[in-house]
Amino acid sequence: MSIMKLMKPVKNAVAFVIYNKDRSKFLAVKRPPDDKDLPDVWGLPAGSLLDGEAFEKALLRSGREKLGVGLGIVKLIGSGDIERKNYVLHMKEYEVKIVRGEPKVPQPVEGVTQYLAWKWAVADELKEAAQKGSLCSRLYLSSLNQEW
Repeated sequence: MSIMKLMKPVKNAVAFVIYNKDRSKFLAVKRPPDDKDLPDVWGLPAGSLLDGEAFEKALLRSGREKLGVGLGIVKLIGSGDIERKNYVLHMKEYEVKIVRGEPKVPQPVEGVTQYLAWKWAVADELKEAAQKGSLCSRLYLSSLNQEW
């Protein structure tokens, strides 16, 4: 790890993959135009951890706050880091399933990034986000051995 990375604070986050019934597509979300890192980009739902919060708890909270659904964790897909201007982002990505509710965006929750839209997508639709630095898109594409 570079000296620069060691000097920056670490921001922990989770991302999640929700497949449709036949696993041919997954839920993708469109980030808002005022998003500081990835404006107007389609990607995977994600959320930042609160102080002292476990990754799994943040994942379940993010499902409620960002999609209005209850989630069940299926498995860990992977984890990784990416350097941002003022911090290092450390992310764990999970496969999850919806156990309660139907996805709806945006949600009426203040203080967290709310998405503009959602759709069922395929892996190629994450390549633009991955090229622009989306860690969750890179982790997912890497798990499929796909380049971006």
